[in-house]
Amino acid sequence: METTEEDIEDFRAVGRIAAKIREESKRLIMVGEPLLEIAETVEQMIIDNGCRPAFPLNISINDIAAHYTPEIECKTVLEENDFVKIDIGVMLRGAIADTAYTVDLSGKNKALVEAAERALENAIAAIKPDVRIGEIGRIIEETITGYGFKPISNLTGHKIEKGLLHAGVEIPNVKSKDPYEFKVGEIFAVEPFATNGAGYVEDQDQVEIFSIYAPTPIRMRQSRKIAEYALTNYGLLPFAERWIRKEFQSRLLVSAALKELLESHFIKGYPVLREAERGMVSQAEHTILITADGNEVLTK
Repeated sequence: METTEEDIEDFRAVGRIAAKIREESKRLIMVGEPLLEIAETVEQMIIDNGCRPAFPLNISINDIAAHYTPEIECKTVLEENDFVKIDIGVMLRGAIADTAYTVDLSGKNKALVEAAERALENAIAAIKPDVRIGEIGRIIEETITGYGFKPISNLTGHKIEKGLLHAGVEIPNVKSKDPYEFKVGEIFAVEPFATNGAGYVEDQDQVEIFSIYAPTPIRMRQSRKIAEYALTNYGLLPFAERWIRKEFQSRLLVSAALKELLESHFIKGYPVLREAERGMVSQAEHTILITADGNEVLTK
């Protein structure tokens, strides 16, 4: 899909907004702050800036690496030893910016935070047209292992297109033989994860985030209503169960509807991802535009 100059300006605009929200959100990451309040505040900040969330705010703590967003009844608050990843997605006129950071509330894991941040810096410094994606994976891996940690091998960065958060090309966090080469005008989210654990994540039973997968006929009336609502309001973008619960009040009906929609493959779920050895996980992420002489960081 060719990126037009108008598209690029939209990506630049949404990148600036995402960067502003990312920095403003950092004041919320403090001991005693409720996770649900953080999520709803940041999502409202996105809306107040004339955009919409590209996905539910991810607040992944300690050994949880990704795909956790607070449930609507969540009473959890941040604690003094928590290691917090905040992953923010913003969409404006179809253009998406994806950015993330890690906060170490304990002050004991600074090197792990730095490993992901430096891997991101080194990867971005090397990205330009005709560079292979597998080479960027090598740089990320060597940077993180240089700190004495491991990259998360089964989490990746990703290409972005208008209306598509994951557009079919991935940037590995480990060395690979992937021959794909960056091209001028492409948009990518570069997303290193570092851990002091095994170096890979596993699906958990908990699922709070969903997206439309393959619309099919639905039996239950309530399921059809929820399916129509999700399709109309979120399109192909991920959404949270708590977002649906705000519109459709009954917990039991929403749970039953989501179960039917999952079983029929109308929607897919994104299980919470936990580090396999329960290691701490750090994350750093920027969205970039590939330019003729390198790249432009859109979320800086």
